[in-house]
Amino acid sequence: MKIIILAGGLGTRISEETNDKPKPMVLINGKPILWHIMNIYSIQGFNEFIISTGYRSNVIENWIQNNKIVNSNSQVMKISTVNTGMNTQTGGRISEVMRIFPGETVMATYGDGLANVPITQILKFHASHKKLATLTAVRPPARFGHLVMDKNKVVRFGEKNQADSGWINGGFFVLEPKVIKYIESINEPFESGALTRLTKDLELIAYKHNGFWQPMDTLREMQVLEKLASLPIPPWLTDLD
Repeated sequence: MKIIILAGGLGTRISEETNDKPKPMVLINGKPILWHIMNIYSIQGFNEFIISTGYRSNVIENWIQNNKIVNSNSQVMKISTVNTGMNTQTGGRISEVMRIFPGETVMATYGDGLANVPITQILKFHASHKKLATLTAVRPPARFGHLVMDKNKVVRFGEKNQADSGWINGGFFVLEPKVIKYIESINEPFESGALTRLTKDLELIAYKHNGFWQPMDTLREMQVLEKLASLPIPPWLTDLD
């Protein structure tokens, strides 16, 4: 099954790193975060990637053309790119790639987040519910200190528990071919467009992932991932069964 990776956005919230490259090419422990994302899939046996590019697409294309890209088990990854345009939104990027492979169920994810998602389990979950789309629901990482107060008196101060934050869309989608009919324009986000329509038609299901998930929206989050990537086994590669 093919995996679409959305790698065409401007990455303005981490502009210190993205003036000369798209955000998926920001290095984490010496390798682009794009490689780390593909590695999550590849070491679990899913090895065919379509990179949807846009902003500075040549950086990704040159990296693929000029390097033998292997996963952490030294297996070669099969990677191709589709330039979906500078201003195309996430919905359009997904639809433009899906049109190239009509009739195929695909997986898709964003080019800036890492998680120890069990891909085979997600696919089984998707198949058992017989819906058009599955997303992975995750707990957002705690970003701020947590205050517990009694009127104006602070009774407890500390880190907010990640499990206290509810569920959000963590990406890592499974999409049936008919999903393309829910994407009305290349100029609309997948999240507020197709996912909203799929929800209205009761065709969207969520796989709840209680494990590790971390986006890279800021320099601070990049530094967090950099530190974690230096571990013998990064948390996004643990407990994948």
